[in-house]
Amino acid sequence: MNLHFDQRLAKNYRSKSQIIRVLSEAWVTKNSYCPNCSEQPLTEFANGQPVADFYCAHCHEQYELKSKKAKLSNIVNDGTYKTMIERINSKNNPSFFFLTYSKEYTVNNFLIIPKQFFTPDIIVKRKPLSVTAKRAGWVGCNIDLRQVPESGKVFLVKNQQVIPRENVTQQFQKTLFLRKQSMASRGWTLDVWQCIDRLDVSFSLNQVYAFTSELQLKHPENNHVKDKIRQQLQVLRDKGMIEFISRSHYRKLY
Repeated sequence: MNLHFDQRLAKNYRSKSQIIRVLSEAWVTKNSYCPNCSEQPLTEFANGQPVADFYCAHCHEQYELKSKKAKLSNIVNDGTYKTMIERINSKNNPSFFFLTYSKEYTVNNFLIIPKQFFTPDIIVKRKPLSVTAKRAGWVGCNIDLRQVPESGKVFLVKNQQVIPRENVTQQFQKTLFLRKQSMASRGWTLDVWQCIDRLDVSFSLNQVYAFTSELQLKHPENNHVKDKIRQQLQVLRDKGMIEFISRSHYRKLY
């Protein structure tokens, strides 16, 4: 995998955003592969496709690319709020590539967040543009990556080090069980999973119970939060994300 952008492709462009779009999309087309099935190359959608840039002709996974200079922040600016919500609630919502690059146009990090980790909770609605703006009333959105468990961030390149393809595919496929859940059930699994992320490798049930109030705020309609916590620990255990080591004690496997 060549980590350098081919700057010759942007010689006829002046806009910085256009230059990055051309260089990053060309880099992904030439260097990337489908994290789900390992097939290469990915195919670009025709311009105008809502919330998607690439697809895999083999397994039909769809991917949207977000590129940024320097570090990847926890909050990523995105497009129209309504379009994004409709897309992630659809059956063919995309997974998201996030690419960061240096001032020398070299890829620093390239990761994917699979679509099963996208719920409406991580899409933050922005304020409408003012009446004096060119697109007055337009409502954009941000993607809050803090809502994504660490296992949902699958690196293909990390700190300019290329991750072996088989490792990427294995990590990607390990969480596909989430796609079989309803949006409500998945929300509970991800919320409890995030809590576990904040604990040590070995943890107790009581340590997870300490997040009860926080989870109650996220799910005010549920009056049995501790029951849901135990249920989700069972789900994560059955799917090989954690293991039971003794009475009310667990260990992370990711």
